[in-house]
Order: sequence, then C-alpha cells, then structure tokens
Amino acid sequence: MEPLFVQRSGWQRIYLDLPGMGQTPSNEHIKSTDDLLDVVVDFIDAVIPGHSFLIAGTSYGGYLSRGVLRRKFDQVAGMALICPVIFGDRSQRDLPPRTVIVENARLLAELVPADAEEYSSLAVVQNEENWQRFRDEILSGMSIADEAFLQRISQRYSYTFDVDVLPQPFSKPVVILAGRQDQVTGYRDAWRILENYPRGTFAVLDRAGHNAHIEQHHLFQVLVGEWLDRVRESMQREDDDDR
Repeated sequence: MEPLFVQRSGWQRIYLDLPGMGQTPSNEHIKSTDDLLDVVVDFIDAVIPGHSFLIAGTSYGGYLSRGVLRRKFDQVAGMALICPVIFGDRSQRDLPPRTVIVENARLLAELVPADAEEYSSLAVVQNEENWQRFRDEILSGMSIADEAFLQRISQRYSYTFDVDVLPQPFSKPVVILAGRQDQVTGYRDAWRILENYPRGTFAVLDRAGHNAHIEQHHLFQVLVGEWLDRVRESMQREDDDDR
C-alpha cells in the first residue's frame, strides 16, 4: 500500500498484525472468525475511537473488512477489497481452474524446494520481480504464522451470520479487485455482492491470481489510487455539507 502515499499527503495508515498471523501471538480464547472480528473491532475502538476510517483487506482480510463494515457501518468512509474471500466455506466458491500464464522453470529450480512449492502453487506470472515481492510480502508472514492456531480458526472459518446483509446499501466509495486466474477465492463470487456498493468499482485483472496486487501491480496502484481520490472527494463533499 505504501507506494500509493508517496505523492498523497494527509493519510494516516494503521496496519493491524492479526493474532497468530505474524508477530502478534495467538490467543486460546480466539477460536473462530467471529472471535477475530471482535479483536479487530476492539482494536479500532481502542486506537481510533469514534473516528471515520477507510478499511482495506486482502483475501481473508477482505472477509474481515466486510465484518467490520457490518459492525461499524456509519464510521467506514470507504472500503477496498483485494482478492477477497466471499464464502468462508471453500466448497461454496465458484473457482476457475489452476492456470499458469508465464512459467519460469529456471527460477523455480534456483529456489529452496519448499519456497518453490509455495510460490508455484499461487503464481500465475512467474518472474524474478514477482518472486521477490512474494518472498518479502507473503512468504515472510507465512513462515512465522502459528499453524496450530490457524488450523483451529479454519474449523470455524465462516461467520455465524451473513456478513453481506447490510442495514442498507453502503454508499461510500468501494473498490473490489479480483484476479481472473485466482483459484483460491475466484472472481465470480465477488460480483454477487456488488449491489451492496452503489459506488463500487469492480475490476477483474487478467494475468493475475490470488496475489493480483503483485502480478498486476501497476493496475493495482492506479485502481486503488483512484479509489483514494474518490474517498477524498466524498469526504470533502460531506465536510462542505456540514458547514
């Protein structure tokens, strides 16, 4: 996300390190996605109590983001969903077949076998630049995750409520980005929730799998940057209306 703010001033960024998924330890009392949503909402209440905010989430983070929207509807000023989980139950997902558009056997042969397996299982466009970003931004987190904790969450991965039933359509700026070749969360399911967001941009990016923000990083920067511009415009209009 940070390159988006090189030429955009005035934005505070808060990155939440979820329990068990990085350096924040897991907790035995967290047993489900419902519980993790409680943690995220409590974090928001503690760090920015009562403030409006944007929320952006990738994959499972997109699932949690929609839970935050449901719980904090009036505080959310905009939302970005990148390759979001729509259905917690994988058997309900409408997924495209596994596809590799650009193969790079030489690159994979140079990697440690375990790294090559992780990367090749998700990569649609295999090249040095994409591998380096995958290593630094994805694999670095996976390597320190609490696998036992994640396994416990996976048993109660779906919300106990319909996260996409909102009190009313969410009228603030939204962007939904999906990879055309994303065999993890797909792209078709995200279309089903688009009518929840009258000001939502929906983009399906070719040459992109579950890590679309890496494999199509130029389009990612443009589309998410345009979302930020729409949010600023929306917030300024609200400020003018309040005067």
